Amino acid sequence: MDDPYQNNINQPGETYPTYGEGGEYTYPYQTDFPPREEDDAASDATEGHDEDEQMYEGEYQGVPHPDEIKEARRAARREARAKARMAAEVEEETLPEQYESIMEDCGHGRFQWTLFTVLGLALMADGVECFVVSFALPSAEKDMCLSNADKGMLGLIVYVGMMIGAVVWGGLADKLGRRQCLLYALAINCIFSFLSCFAQSYGFFIFFRLCSGIGIGGSIPVVYTYFAEFLQIDKRGEHLSWLCLFWMLGGLYASFTAWGIIPHYGWGFSMGTEFQFHSWRVFVLVCFLPSVAALAGLVFMPESPRFLLESARHDEAWMVLRQVHDTNWRAKGEPERVFQVTQLKIPETQDDEFIEIQSETGTAFQRFMVRHLTLVKQVMKNMMSLAAPDLRLHSLFIAIVWFTMSFSYYGLGAWFPDQIKYLQFEEYETNVKTFHREKVERFHFNFTLQNQVHKEGEYIHDSFINIEIRNVKFEESLFENCYFEDIRSTETFFENCTIKNTVFYNTDLWKDSKFFNCKLENTTFLHPKKGCHLNFQEENDIVIYLVCFLGSLSVIPGNIVAGLLMDKIGRLKIIAASMLGSAVCTFFLLLCFSQWAVVLFQCLFFAASAAAWNGIEVITVELFPASKRATAFGVLNGTCKLAAIISTFIFGKFIGITKIIPIFLSFSALVCGGLLAFKLPETREVILQ
Repeated sequence: MDDPYQNNINQPGETYPTYGEGGEYTYPYQTDFPPREEDDAASDATEGHDEDEQMYEGEYQGVPHPDEIKEARRAARREARAKARMAAEVEEETLPEQYESIMEDCGHGRFQWTLFTVLGLALMADGVECFVVSFALPSAEKDMCLSNADKGMLGLIVYVGMMIGAVVWGGLADKLGRRQCLLYALAINCIFSFLSCFAQSYGFFIFFRLCSGIGIGGSIPVVYTYFAEFLQIDKRGEHLSWLCLFWMLGGLYASFTAWGIIPHYGWGFSMGTEFQFHSWRVFVLVCFLPSVAALAGLVFMPESPRFLLESARHDEAWMVLRQVHDTNWRAKGEPERVFQVTQLKIPETQDDEFIEIQSETGTAFQRFMVRHLTLVKQVMKNMMSLAAPDLRLHSLFIAIVWFTMSFSYYGLGAWFPDQIKYLQFEEYETNVKTFHREKVERFHFNFTLQNQVHKEGEYIHDSFINIEIRNVKFEESLFENCYFEDIRSTETFFENCTIKNTVFYNTDLWKDSKFFNCKLENTTFLHPKKGCHLNFQEENDIVIYLVCFLGSLSVIPGNIVAGLLMDKIGRLKIIAASMLGSAVCTFFLLLCFSQWAVVLFQCLFFAASAAAWNGIEVITVELFPASKRATAFGVLNGTCKLAAIISTFIFGKFIGITKIIPIFLSFSALVCGGLLAFKLPETREVILQ
């Protein structure tokens, strides 16, 4: 077949006509050229295209166009920048999610239960601290001859110390570490609780109890924060509620040991008249044992990995998480499971490099001052951040709920025993025997005198030897040539009496405190007793110990209900229902006119309020971010102790006057707090931030 394009090729020896006028620059043209259909089609297809858009000749060899290469590079750079921005945004958001997934991979097992026991003992020590002074006070006031003002101060000083300790240790726990602060707090509590057992003066005793309260005050905010950071989301509410049981066990331990130790006056020793170690001091000594046990167990526990991550100590956090993982899976019979986390996300730190340099240079004193002043500033800044716009309303609402709950709980908790004592006193007063113008001569009194009033009597040549005189009053009576020896008295007084030629030998009938407007003629006081007489039959009534024991025992049902329902119905419903139920119980206290009716409604009140405490403590842990969690808990627990101080002071003023005001205040506070709880966010399925 002939080539149709052969006419375009010059053949030697051939001539062609030219296009145009001719000349050396003219082109030959063949008029009989056959039609070129393919060229026409190509011309039609490329019509309107520029020369730059013509087909790249290297395309047939698989070589991309340079423009395509540039565009691909630009697209890759855009995609890389977008991924970097997304990674930076997700980095801060996924730290809690990564931590939660790690805790789920570690599982819930032996490690958490061991930590649960150790921290439970610390919480138990806090519960004991709330009861130890109230149980020991009736004996301590006699041993140290305390006035009513001194007794009131001693009852409140523990709450003052716990309030200070909660704020201080809570703030420090976010900067120094949960475990480290709890170790310091428990050590301080152990040391000063031990010293208070041997304090003979009121001043030293109240100082030691204040320091002991400052130590144990850090247990609640640090314990809940510490334990929550080892729990996964579906275990958190339930197991934090079970942890609350240890506080109730502290109350049971304190009331049971007080019941078994304090009435046994012989369980002690003395060295002369200056050093006395009676049974109530043995009770105080026994009460610091839970704190010692918690301190010993905490030595073997690691720091919270969440705190370590917040402090940019990711290597230590990784080691702790691996320890948790390996401990749990070895206990479950799967030691071959490997901890697969290789990299931990850490938040950005904003440490001041200048402060770090200052803290490492200069004299030892300068380094000490810089570090501690910086620590104080950081703690104060963290506390002030609780009022930031994103936390302000939540902090205010939860603080009101804490205050109203503790105002009612601690106020009524102190009011119940005092009210029972008052009802006992009223019953005792109705049985007073009155003797009028009796005349007794040459008689030997060798039996107990109690609950009597002697008016205008005459006692001549009588002897009172080795007897107890309880709640006896002599008014306008005559004692002549009488002899008193080895007398132990309680609430016994002589008013407007005439006492002649009488000897008081080794008695606690002191001239300045037992005789009012009396005429003493030739009367001698020899070897008066030191201290005050301990009357256990009256001051340590077994009913009071039984009341506190039953009150602590009644908390068990509320704790069980809260533990079972906390993750099913949510924190807010638990808090609101419990506080409103407690309000109903306080209302029915108006109908209580007997001791056992008060005891019954006390048990109902404590049972109903237990669930609210569980919900409040759980939601407090979950409401605040990790960097502020212990600080917020400490401030709120300090608010709780402030409410306890206010309520116990107010409620105590109305004992014997009226019970309407304490009941009305408690009812109003509980209703207000229960309704306000619905303003809080539900945190049941929220990852710890």
